[in-house]
Amino acid sequence: MAITPVIPLSGLAGWAFLERTQVRQQDLFNSSADIQREISYFRENISNVETSQDLVSDRRLLSVALGAFGLGEELGKRAFVRNILDQGVFDPQSFANRLGNPAYISFTEMFSFGDGGFFPTSGRVDEIVDKFLTVSFETAVGEVDNSMRLAMNFKREMANLANQDLTQTTGWLRAIGSKPIRAVLEGALNLPPAFSQIDIDQQVGILIDKAKLVFGSGTIDVFSDPQIIDDAIRRFQLREQINNGPGVNTRGMTALSILGGGLGSAGIANLLLSNV
Repeated sequence: MAITPVIPLSGLAGWAFLERTQVRQQDLFNSSADIQREISYFRENISNVETSQDLVSDRRLLSVALGAFGLGEELGKRAFVRNILDQGVFDPQSFANRLGNPAYISFTEMFSFGDGGFFPTSGRVDEIVDKFLTVSFETAVGEVDNSMRLAMNFKREMANLANQDLTQTTGWLRAIGSKPIRAVLEGALNLPPAFSQIDIDQQVGILIDKAKLVFGSGTIDVFSDPQIIDDAIRRFQLREQINNGPGVNTRGMTALSILGGGLGSAGIANLLLSNV
């Protein structure tokens, strides 16, 4: 059984703890018998895969392949996955490109059956395994506190997205095509729940304007700066902290309690946001 990550606090305090202990916790998680068993099976059998049908027909291989790109929930959609793989990404109108989900695009680029064939070199297999370990740990973290999983995914995937030399519009479309990235962006930029329901072009325009205001640039490559990513995560965690209500682990909560009940939720929110 995989080891459960330890996150004793929520919000910013929990995120700080996780960042300090992540390397040690992930090492322990990676060494668990369940994880090692799946990795060994993948390494021993992936060389037998020559077509997309070979991959989707083996549930254990497909589980690692999809899991490496954060697509584990798609495991039951074998025909869907095969269709995406067979069309590749070279054609701008391919299924993966039309989906606009950066995880599926990266998955299809790795298992490039539709773009010349998949060749499981040792380097490529190592890369898939490393990704699987990273995402599996994030998934386990999410079972303890999903906001931490979202933050970890954002830190990793947004940096990758920002360095792809995408146009302004394509960059934002790719970002909001990923549900985890979208969730962090909406929280960090204080966007309402109904934001995702408006016209997609309007969404992009609002994101550009908000990013200019908050981060100093309206292009996705602003997130190539690790400090900007950290700022976005900090804002997201603060928003989560406010939305979920202050608890005993909220920084300064003891002092606020002593002050009495006159402050109100709006006042607490203002205090929490005063350091944004």
